[in-house]
Amino acid sequence: MTRITAQLSSQLGHLSLGGTRRRPRPAAPRRPPTLVAVAHGSRDPEALRTVTALVDRVRALRPDLPVRIGHVELNDPLLADTLAALHGEAVLVPLLLGRGYHVKRDLPDAIAAAPHLSVRMAAPLGPHPLLAEALHARLTEAGWPSGGLSGAGVVLAAAGSRDRDSAADTARTAALLSARLGGVPVLPGYASAAAPTVAEAARALTDLGRGRRIAVASYFAAPGRFATQCAAAAPGIASGPLGDHPAVARLVIHRYEQALASAPMSHPAVTVGV
Repeated sequence: MTRITAQLSSQLGHLSLGGTRRRPRPAAPRRPPTLVAVAHGSRDPEALRTVTALVDRVRALRPDLPVRIGHVELNDPLLADTLAALHGEAVLVPLLLGRGYHVKRDLPDAIAAAPHLSVRMAAPLGPHPLLAEALHARLTEAGWPSGGLSGAGVVLAAAGSRDRDSAADTARTAALLSARLGGVPVLPGYASAAAPTVAEAARALTDLGRGRRIAVASYFAAPGRFATQCAAAAPGIASGPLGDHPAVARLVIHRYEQALASAPMSHPAVTVGV
């Protein structure tokens, strides 16, 4: 009798007063992994404002995503502090433009120092056609004519790295920008650690017969010492950094989604998106 009463009570518990069966409550939606936008950091106060504006664009595009900022150095919050304050799952999206030392060493080291998290690391922003779109737009803002210029050339001004993969990524972006500009020659020029310099690249374009109008496209995510240095070496117009251009915000989300699609979230292994 006790068993029968318990069974009846269990069955009645699923019925409403109207005699219909209660529907089970839907499960709470799964919280997406936190997108951690990883900036380099700079002593230039405009750098932090620019990165914050870019992250605000990302949030506007994907209001469902929790988004945080972490810096490799020089600015707060530092990446280590951002990761220490998180729990659950995270995807690091480097606001970096190639496969240099920070992507290969600093970011994996930061992830290894946060064993409480399950983390994937996305690929750096560059190279990608969306960056060529943003570079073209910044050049146009600086005075590059929409129809292009005969006999013109562009120096793609980048930070520079001794890493061959980083140089290859910059060269690929130069090719993408050249195609975007209708075949205008684009040569990389570097602020540090690599050759040629911006001035040397500009002279090379002059030797190619492109000296009538040489522009410098600033291949930097945000303002800083190297961006200022490269702009000062421009023989003609110099564009502003990529900053919070809408194409860059779309690329941040694209890299995040690529990383999520690459493999199941796991720890302690670090999964790097491609």
